[in-house]
Amino acid sequence: MTTANTAPKTVMQRLLDGVEKVGNMVPHPVIIFLILIGIVIVLSAVLGAFGAAVSYERINPDTHEIETASTAIRSLLNVEGIRFLYSSLIPNFMSFTAVGLMIAAMIGAGVAEESGLVTALIRKLVIVSPRWALTYILAFVGILASIAADAGYLVLIPLAGVAYLAVGRHPLAGLALGFAAVAGAFTVNMLIKPLDAVLVEFTNDAARLVDPERSIGLASNVWFSIASVIFLTIVIAFITDRMISPRLGEYKPEASADGGVTDQGATLSERESRGLRFALYGLIGLLVVFLLLTLPSGAPLRNPATGELIGNSPFMNGLIALIMLIFLVTGWTYGIGAGTLRTLSEVIGAIEKSIRNMGGTIFLFFVLSQFVAYFTYTNIGTVMALSLSGALQAANIGALPLLIGFIVVVAIIDLLLTGAIAKWAIFAPVFVPLLMKLGVEPEAVLAAYRVGDSPMNAITPLNAYFALVVGFAQKYDKSAGVGTIVSLMLPYVVLMFVLWTALFAVWKALGLPWGL
Repeated sequence: MTTANTAPKTVMQRLLDGVEKVGNMVPHPVIIFLILIGIVIVLSAVLGAFGAAVSYERINPDTHEIETASTAIRSLLNVEGIRFLYSSLIPNFMSFTAVGLMIAAMIGAGVAEESGLVTALIRKLVIVSPRWALTYILAFVGILASIAADAGYLVLIPLAGVAYLAVGRHPLAGLALGFAAVAGAFTVNMLIKPLDAVLVEFTNDAARLVDPERSIGLASNVWFSIASVIFLTIVIAFITDRMISPRLGEYKPEASADGGVTDQGATLSERESRGLRFALYGLIGLLVVFLLLTLPSGAPLRNPATGELIGNSPFMNGLIALIMLIFLVTGWTYGIGAGTLRTLSEVIGAIEKSIRNMGGTIFLFFVLSQFVAYFTYTNIGTVMALSLSGALQAANIGALPLLIGFIVVVAIIDLLLTGAIAKWAIFAPVFVPLLMKLGVEPEAVLAAYRVGDSPMNAITPLNAYFALVVGFAQKYDKSAGVGTIVSLMLPYVVLMFVLWTALFAVWKALGLPWGL
């Protein structure tokens, strides 16, 4: 990592430097996941031989009925396991949604970047925003990016790095800021998003085990979520400005992968200004089209059965298409206005260039998809989650300590099972009824789950985009590796988890409303 600090380093900075040094000694991420695949195969055979299993109640995702299930460790070295290893190679990769999302997002982002739109927008943001406010703006937008599901990983994180570079700050600090905002606060937003509909539905299924008439709505956590967004924006910005940026020091462009950076300039040229006007016209035209596809009654992008637009609807389920089209249309129209990207052939060339640059990432995702599929097949994560939740359930403690313990357990399990919906399908029928019997409203249990499920996303190797962030970092520092990202994200993960849990505890103690 490139720094220019001359002042003595603090104990924390020396500790993080040590974490980075050790972390960067590990092999290439592909080799790491190949080793992890070997460990999972051996561990599944050993645990399977001992008959490790657990019984529990869960919510059936299809029928939403509570059912009793039993999960045992499945070996990858018996007949069925070997068949799975052999036959699932391609299906594992094809079902790994991160690949499709990344390619779709890069189709639009490649055009926007090649035309110069991204650089012009960042420079415009830098010009109109006070320098002190840039960190807060990026953190706030990064948290809100979860409305577009995983697209925030592919769009906001690299943009944050470019924005920091544009104001003369270390771009790795911008990447860390973006990653913390997008991943570490993924379950909260100021808007209702598709994930909320699923989590609320599972919560209601579990609550009816105690009270058949009890239910909560989509906005049941809206006040806590809004407060969390504001609170975490401040926390993330504080960590970035007071801990990450001082540790990184001044950026030295000669250490970047391409040996230099583009001079951003202090003002926009006339061609760039004209390009931005054209991009605005393109954006308005695209939005008009989508308004016609969404607002009228019976519009094709509404839910055909209920007519709803927000929640389970074609519009929300396919939001990545809108993100792609926004960048594609605005990038091309900017290129026409600025004279950088005029013809369809040039647009196709820009897309091809962006896809070619993803070759290494796609191969990494191929290996990662196998690891995730094998780990899921063995049920190791599920058995561990249920064992920890059973121990917490058996503990004879009060409601608030139990809620905090629940947050801790969810955070630990999030290192192994990153899917928010899959974990809640297991935890909801256990903890919602248990805490309701102790006088805790189901809204509070769902809010606690949101807190526990988010911060660890920024550090778990099972996050499909962790390796992608390593690739983003290498654009600015060719020596950056896994240890670099881990050392950057540790302060965010620890402080966000502790302070957000404290906010939850205070909110609960004061009896504040969780939502509508």
